Amino acid sequence: MTDGSHGPVRVLVADDEPLVRAGLRLVVDAAADLAVVGEAASGPEALAAVERHAPDVVLMDVQMPGLDGIAVTRTLHERPAPPRIVIVTTFGLDAYLHQALQAGADGFVLKDSPAELIQQAVRSAAAGEAVLSPRMTRRLIERYTSAPATDPAPPDGYQDLTGREREVLHLIAQGLSNAEIGGELFISEGTVKTHVTRVLLKLRLRDRAQAIVLAHRHGLHREPPRFA
Repeated sequence: MTDGSHGPVRVLVADDEPLVRAGLRLVVDAAADLAVVGEAASGPEALAAVERHAPDVVLMDVQMPGLDGIAVTRTLHERPAPPRIVIVTTFGLDAYLHQALQAGADGFVLKDSPAELIQQAVRSAAAGEAVLSPRMTRRLIERYTSAPATDPAPPDGYQDLTGREREVLHLIAQGLSNAEIGGELFISEGTVKTHVTRVLLKLRLRDRAQAIVLAHRHGLHREPPRFA
């Protein structure tokens, strides 16, 4: 994988609608640090195109013939060194969001998202960060906020977090971006990114979305951590 520092991030566009593929290609190629290296119109084509083009990131539709995007994502994650995968769909249903995250997707954005958000989703995925459109982040948080904590005990690894890392986890659970967390804690965005990386590592989480789910499952979102 690459973060684009050694050339453009290589992107595969997988969608069964030719106009959508063309639109996503325009969005991606409009950014100097991103480049479309291939397209696919079905699930099987997407699997073959990943083998052929070795993309860094796949922009993956959910509903495709032959094999849907979530099944393709799951299949790719059974292979060594899979590409990063950003689900791009017109369907903002909770079921798709949770299935995509469980299958190993690194991001989830809606097709009506601004071009800049789609471009940033590709960059973030290539850099190993998860991205959810603001609308989907709210849905994820609302789903877990409305339910009581299912396990009030601290999760494994929580005791290894520093006080600052616990604060960062609490703010991640509120749906704040790195920039917003930095503003809350009066620290730089780069410092926040370091804390987020350490939180995910210590809690053995793949991405931010998993951190939101875990925090809400253990009730860590309801009040700031206490260190006394």
